[in-house]
Amino acid sequence: MKIIQFGEGNFLRAFVEWIAQQMNYSVAIVKPRPGNTLDALRAQGCRYHVNLQGLLNGKTIDTMEEITCVTTAVNPYEDHEAFLALAEDAEARFIVSNTTEAGITFDPVCRLNDTPPTSYPAKLTQLLYHRFRTFNSDPAKGFIILPCELVFGNGHLLEQCVHQYINLWATEIGSDFDDFSHWVQQSCYFCTTLVDRIVPGYPKKNAESLQARLPQHDPLLVQAEPYHLWVIEAAKNLSLEQLEKEFPADKAGLHVVLTHDESPYHERKVTLLNGPHTVLSPVAFLAGLNIVRDACQHEVIGPFVRRVMFDELLPTLNLPEEELRRFGNDVMERFCNPFVDHQLTSIMLNSFPKFQTRDLPGLKTYLMRKGTLPKGIVLGLAAICVYYKGGQRADGTPIQPNDDPRIMQLLTDLWATGDVRKVAEGVLAAKDLIWHEHGDLNTIPGLTDLLTESITRILEKGMMETVKGLGIRD
Repeated sequence: MKIIQFGEGNFLRAFVEWIAQQMNYSVAIVKPRPGNTLDALRAQGCRYHVNLQGLLNGKTIDTMEEITCVTTAVNPYEDHEAFLALAEDAEARFIVSNTTEAGITFDPVCRLNDTPPTSYPAKLTQLLYHRFRTFNSDPAKGFIILPCELVFGNGHLLEQCVHQYINLWATEIGSDFDDFSHWVQQSCYFCTTLVDRIVPGYPKKNAESLQARLPQHDPLLVQAEPYHLWVIEAAKNLSLEQLEKEFPADKAGLHVVLTHDESPYHERKVTLLNGPHTVLSPVAFLAGLNIVRDACQHEVIGPFVRRVMFDELLPTLNLPEEELRRFGNDVMERFCNPFVDHQLTSIMLNSFPKFQTRDLPGLKTYLMRKGTLPKGIVLGLAAICVYYKGGQRADGTPIQPNDDPRIMQLLTDLWATGDVRKVAEGVLAAKDLIWHEHGDLNTIPGLTDLLTESITRILEKGMMETVKGLGIRD
């Protein structure tokens, strides 16, 4: 086993495991959260298929590949000993994760002897400690850690959380404390990374024709675009040369960039791809649409998406405008992939943490540079608030938000007041739960009023008329 992977979702299966397959690396999956079992994956011997469909460099791509690199799938909530045993594999070298933007958090309730601790960083620290003890602090047995959560500086943040747990658990660790802390600092390599591939998941629209290409039905078939990019910044205690030697992705013909600084790639991608995604999804869904492509090609919603991308988010970046516009146009082409039905609802998991990392920085920079709020971005936040109200669309489609239970309860309580302004104020005030270092957003001039106004218009006029009211010209 070469990779221990925290997470079992569509993205990891169509990105990390697909890459591992090309590199002939084996993967052990760890379920990071309680809930659904891994029975479906195990029933197929941890095998499944990835279908890549789309345009790449002007060529039509339509491939089907069986992924066979996953050797085991472990649920630490069912078998904690099996989880710890992964650290005993001498061949394991990499740890990869995608636990959503909300996954890399420090929860002081977690303890070393929990079976397992609730937070991902706590589980990771527990696994590292077992590794440390199993191999008697051998410096060659540390891990190269590659978090894929879409948080800027994800490697630095994860490393910080791990050391918080080491300090929190000092009494439980006992006489090993100094040696373990030193081993993590010197022999484990926390690399900040950026991932980029649009993964719609199970191809509902053309599932029948795709399944017909397989020897037997595969309920875990996952569809993705051909484009992929993985930017990995070498950890401060790991040379770029060593990283290139340990992770020779170039030899497999993969678009993996190993670098000393991932930040320019991150800022461009998060702002111009993920930012519009997070805003367009609730707006388009509440307007009666279901597919990203349909939203981008719609006569009303399409111009809204382009306004958010090119007029509101692009001006907040510091790279050359020509380069940014080229990247933005490429993103729009990817959004309009004729082969992939990317469901809007698949993007809206954890919408509030996503908005916090992907759109809020642009909103604040736009206000600073332009002296006014970006109405499209604010409308996106209003749409998230309305989406989290639940219920159903005008056509009867259920509205089923999914986020941190504490955020869900906050929205339930706020909507129960029946006062739209209290909803807006309450959401913007959730600095510890949602906005973190950004603080109470009610202090941003004009934001409380504009968010209240936008939510009110959605409720009274409907989403489509609200977007038309922005007066956007394509």
